[in-house]
Amino acid sequence: MDVTTADGATFVVRLTEAADPAAPVVVVLPAMAMKAKFYRPLAAALHAEGLAAATCDLRGHGESTPALAPGARHGYREMIETDLTAVLDALHDRLPDAPVVLLGHSLGGQVALLHTAWRPERVAGLVLVAVGTVHWWRFRTLRRRLEVLGQVQWMALRSRLAGWWPGGVVVPLPVSGPVVRDWARHCLTGRYRPAGSRVAYDRALALLDRPVLSISLVDDPLGPTETVDALGWRLRAASVTRRHLGPDDGVAEPGHFGWIASAPAVAAEVARWISAARTATPA
Repeated sequence: MDVTTADGATFVVRLTEAADPAAPVVVVLPAMAMKAKFYRPLAAALHAEGLAAATCDLRGHGESTPALAPGARHGYREMIETDLTAVLDALHDRLPDAPVVLLGHSLGGQVALLHTAWRPERVAGLVLVAVGTVHWWRFRTLRRRLEVLGQVQWMALRSRLAGWWPGGVVVPLPVSGPVVRDWARHCLTGRYRPAGSRVAYDRALALLDRPVLSISLVDDPLGPTETVDALGWRLRAASVTRRHLGPDDGVAEPGHFGWIASAPAVAAEVARWISAARTATPA
């Protein structure tokens, strides 16, 4: 399914429909610089659980156009307010009776979370996989705090000088400069203030009242439990379910990316939570 945004970007949404047209559709959003095809095993496992599943690249990556290049001008605002709006509009037209559950991994989870805080009526629930605050002070040790602060701010500086992040420490692949700078601003301040946006995202997060499944993973230095918990504390009005997955839960190779090898176990966890959340939600 091809989707074109109001500003002319295009996306390929790969949708696997469920037998029941009213079954929830889980929209999977990738981590920074990752392609949507990385998540195909997860989409297949979600479909095997009786859910519809959709994957879509973030702007500038994979099958999206225009292709990423130095000078790319999109940041968080475009991904949250323009791109995801167009994708969800298209899915609603295709599956008007299917509630939408956004499943975001790392940066994709930040995009999913902030979009839902902005437009909660569009989303029935959120699944956040390895999604924590990037605020440097929320990491456990002083050494790790300073390491994160230095690395992310260096990435922001280099992206400004080079016109984009060409790849290197922390994120080995290219990323739009404004995306890195929005990320770095959150790292420094703990606040969500995407450049060019008029949305008060920090206030919206505090008011968000949707069910949330927040999954952290064993052996994940990029999304350790303390940062995942710190983000969860900000969702004061939401019903947050926390899970920490590892080998005892069927996730043999956890970590920030290794969990995808155990996609069926993660999909089963998500499906159980969706079923429980739907049962708990008044008609």
